[in-house]
Amino acid sequence: MSEPDPKFCNIAVVDDDEAVRVGLRSLLRSYGYNAQAYESALALLASGALGDYHCIVTDLQMPGMSGIELLEQLRRTGNPLPLILMTAFPEPALCKRALNSGASCFLSKPFEANELLRCLNQASGSFPTHSEE
Repeated sequence: MSEPDPKFCNIAVVDDDEAVRVGLRSLLRSYGYNAQAYESALALLASGALGDYHCIVTDLQMPGMSGIELLEQLRRTGNPLPLILMTAFPEPALCKRALNSGASCFLSKPFEANELLRCLNQASGSFPTHSEE
């Protein structure tokens, strides 16, 4: 599997913690990804921009709609968008539910940048290549 070409990958970052949201968006941009941040899953869905993204990186526990609920809603509507879940409270049952629901990857906060890049590479099978954009 080839690595995704960051300049052709739009990533949605969803986290209710502003510091995490801004930091993660900055990290992704430093690696060349196009990243946009949202304070909640509901804000992402309400944005009308879901179709613009190649991957979602989202917190698990958020008010309104959790990351797993976002994932499950996407799958119910037939949306195969890769989704990477992250949490500061990793519980085996949640990890299993996330992966069974179709999450591309599950990260425990705090995580190293290379762990996130590994997850993006793992999810990249459905990312566009240069010739597709």
